[in-house]
This record gives sequence, structure tokens and C-alpha cells, in this order.
Amino acid sequence: MDIDIQKLIFEFIGGLGIFLLGIKFMGEGLQKTAGDRLRDILDKFTSNPFLGVLAGMIVTILIQSSSGTTVLTVGLVNAGFMTLRQAIGVIMGANIGTTVTAFIIGVDLGEYALPIIAVGCFLLFFFNNQKVSNIGQTIFGFGALFFGLELMSSGMSPLRSLEAFQELTTNMSSNPVLGVVIGTLFTVVVQSSSATIGILQGLFAEGAIDLRAAIPVLFGDNIGTTITAVLASLGASVAAKRAAYVHVFFNLIGASIFLLLLGFFTKYVTLLQGQFNLNPEMTLAFAHGSFNIANTVIQFPFIGALAWLVTKIIPGEDITIQYKPKHLDPNILQQSPSLALDQAKAEVVRMGEYASQGLEETNQYLVTQQQKHSETAMQIEGALNNLDRKITDYLIEISAGSLSETDSHKHTALMDSVRDIERIGDHFENIVELIDYKISNKVDLTQQAQEDLNNMFDLTILTVRQAVKALDKMDREDALAVVQKEDEIDKMERNYRKKHIIRVNEGNCSGSAGIVFVDMISNLERIGDHSVNIAEAVLGE
Repeated sequence: MDIDIQKLIFEFIGGLGIFLLGIKFMGEGLQKTAGDRLRDILDKFTSNPFLGVLAGMIVTILIQSSSGTTVLTVGLVNAGFMTLRQAIGVIMGANIGTTVTAFIIGVDLGEYALPIIAVGCFLLFFFNNQKVSNIGQTIFGFGALFFGLELMSSGMSPLRSLEAFQELTTNMSSNPVLGVVIGTLFTVVVQSSSATIGILQGLFAEGAIDLRAAIPVLFGDNIGTTITAVLASLGASVAAKRAAYVHVFFNLIGASIFLLLLGFFTKYVTLLQGQFNLNPEMTLAFAHGSFNIANTVIQFPFIGALAWLVTKIIPGEDITIQYKPKHLDPNILQQSPSLALDQAKAEVVRMGEYASQGLEETNQYLVTQQQKHSETAMQIEGALNNLDRKITDYLIEISAGSLSETDSHKHTALMDSVRDIERIGDHFENIVELIDYKISNKVDLTQQAQEDLNNMFDLTILTVRQAVKALDKMDREDALAVVQKEDEIDKMERNYRKKHIIRVNEGNCSGSAGIVFVDMISNLERIGDHSVNIAEAVLGE
């Protein structure tokens, strides 16, 4: 029998592309339909590791990607929303949640794929309602997933008669480690364990591979899927790197245990197949589900040991941006509004310190162009927004109690300062975006412009720091010094703007470089204004 290699390759890669698109669409549609509450689910339900496992399962079922959940978790650990131990529970849950895709594939809907796609398109294109569009996107993704599988299956069916492929599967049956390696490598390339398991289900259904060869590939798929989280953690904090590597160790340990028990596990899957009269796809779905559930049950008691292991392997100081407030104790609110006001002030000062740190990171990004500084600045900006909401709510609750005249002034000063600090975050975010634009469009600033920017940055950072210090100590001298510095910033901005116009007129500076420069110094000038507002709140003006 002659095999049409071109048809085989085209149907396989085309089918794989449609399958991956289907998973992406289905996940995004589900995510939008569920609302953007995924972070909330992960944040609220991770108080203990068991709830973390459940949260990981739910989120993975919603976004149809264990890698997606792990990347989200790495981000939350990076942001200080979640500890490493909580993250381990979520990662275990994500591994169980991802098996749902294999069960969906097990329900053989291949012949209905095209009408399902048509229904999804109909809902997507003929309704203006966002909710209906999201449901349409989910249905379209669901249909595309099956259509892609059908294409891949028809592409792969001639493989059975290929001698080289028969030899490979025979080798995999007798040498399970080979199967694990193949599964791992293929998943690393495709970046989706669901896709490689879908392909495996197709091969098994075609009779091109036997169960004893398929199961080790399944273990390899689970190891390969961890690469996405590792890639996501490359520029992240030490804690986030540890969370990503937990995923790797969890799946490596699981695969090793089950390789030792391969004979027993294969008998168990064969028994399931006979007992429930499962089709080939569903047989592998049950194998995948059983492996991940058993792996979680086995390793769950050792979460502490896993955390210890990755801490040893990835040493380093754990610097995370804490999104959550530290000082706002709701119990103090009822007992003593005055004491609660001190707590709120401590949190506002902490927020102010974050703002000056964010500004420093922005300056570092301008000088070094290293992505890690941009990411830290943006994380701090996210933390400032979160703290702004939490502190404002707390201050509103304080104002419901009775306050003395002094406390009332202090309350007003804090309310105003929180808003100003949050705005400082918005301005350095603008500057980060300008630096991004400068890098991506290869905009070069002149040596003079760069020096002017550095001078203005240095003065602005000092001003913000002193404003926060004035607020912390309620120090009039510091506050007056801030007002003086802000005058200097204003003069600087006017002076640098004039010098810049001369540079443009003399042709030393391009138009786009000019826009970037002027926007940056005007954002720094606005940060100076907000620092003065904080100082004036201290002075009671």
C-alpha cells in the first residue's frame, strides 16, 4: 500500500492547528462566560492545600489548560497573592482538571464536528449580545476541537501499515522509558498535553499503538506540559520559579512511580475497559484521569517536602510584591477608630514606599532596558491599585465612627494621599509604556536628552521619598522641602522642554524621539505635583 506522505503531513498538521485553535477558543469562551473571576477563585479558595486542589481543578476545567492555570498561579505567587504551599495544591488540582479534555474527546462526536462549528459561528456572528457571543465562541471551540481530531485521525490512519512506525511502537512496548521521552518531547514542541493526548487517543483508536506502549507516552505528556510554566517563570521572582519547578517535580515523581507500577497499572486500565465497555479514546481518558488523581493522592501529604525540595534547589531571597494590605485590621475598627486610623496610615506609608520603588524600577528599565524592571514596575502598579481600593474602603468605614477634630484632619489627609499615591503609579506606568514604545520602535534619544531624563528622574524619586517620609512622621520640615523640590522639578521640565525644541530645530533629534522625551518629562512633572499634594496634606493646606 502506497502512503501519500504529503496528505498525511498536511492533514496531521492542519488537524493539530485546528485542534489547538479549538482548545484556545473553548477556554477563552468559558473564561469570558464565567466572568473574569479566575484570580478571585484562586485567591479565595487557597486558604489550605485541599481547597487549592479544588480551585486548580475548577480553573483548569474553565480555561481548558493546565499550563494556563499554572502560569496564572506562577503570576499570583509572583504578586504575593499566594504562598508556595498554596500554589502546590493548585498545581496538583490543575493536573486533575486537564484530564477533562481527554474525557470530552472520549465522547466520540467527530461526525457532528461541522454542525457544532456552524452553531458556534451562528451565535458568534448573528448576535450582538456579548454573553451569546461568548457561548458561541465556546461552542465553536468545542466543534473545532473534534474537527481537528478527525483530520488528525484520518491523517494518521495510514501509519499503521508503515513498518518504521510499527517498529517504534514495538520498541515503546518493550521499553517504556522511550515512550515517556517521546511523549515529553512531543508535548514540549506542541505546548499542549491535551493535544498530544488527543493524538495518542486517535492512534490507539486506529489500532496503530497498543495500550502498553500508549500509557508511558501518557506519562511523558504530563511531564512535557510543565515546560510552559517554566518558560513563564524565567523572568519572575524566586517564589514564582519555585512554583513552576514544583510542577516539573510533581509530574516527574508521578511518572517515575507509575513506570515502576506499569504492569499493574496496565492491568487496571484493561480491567476498566472490559468492565465499562469503554471505547479506545475513553480508555485512555480513564488512564489519564486515574494517573493524575492517584498521583495527587500519593503526593498530597508531601506538599511540605516538595516545597522544601524546590527551596533547596532554587535558593535566593524571596522578593515578592505584596498585593494585600498588611496593617488593616477589621477588628480594631469597632474598638478604636483612632487606632484604626494609625493602622490605615501605616498602610498608606507602605503604599507610598511601593510607589517610590516602582519609580526606581521604571528608571532602571529606562537605563538598562531589562524586562525584569518593567515587570516589577507593572506588578507594583497593580499592587498600588489594589491597596488604593482596600485602604479607601477601610478609611470610609473609619469615618462611620466618631472622630476627634485632629483625627478628622488626619483622615482627610490620608484619603487625599491614597489617591495621589495611586496616581503616581499611573504616571510611572505611562513612562514604562513610553519606554516599551521607544524599544520596539528603535527610537534613539540623544546623549543630552538621556542625561536630562536621568537628572529629572533622580530628583523626582527623591521628592516622592521625602513626601512619603513627611507623611509617615507628619514632619512639616520634610513637607516644606518637598514643596521646594517640586518647584525645581517644574523649572527643570520647562528648561528641558526648551532645550529639546532647540535640538529638534537643529535636526539633532527625530520627531518620535521628541514625543517620547516630552511625554516622559511631563509624566515626571505630574508625579512631582502629586508629591506636593501629599506634602500639603501634611501641612494641612
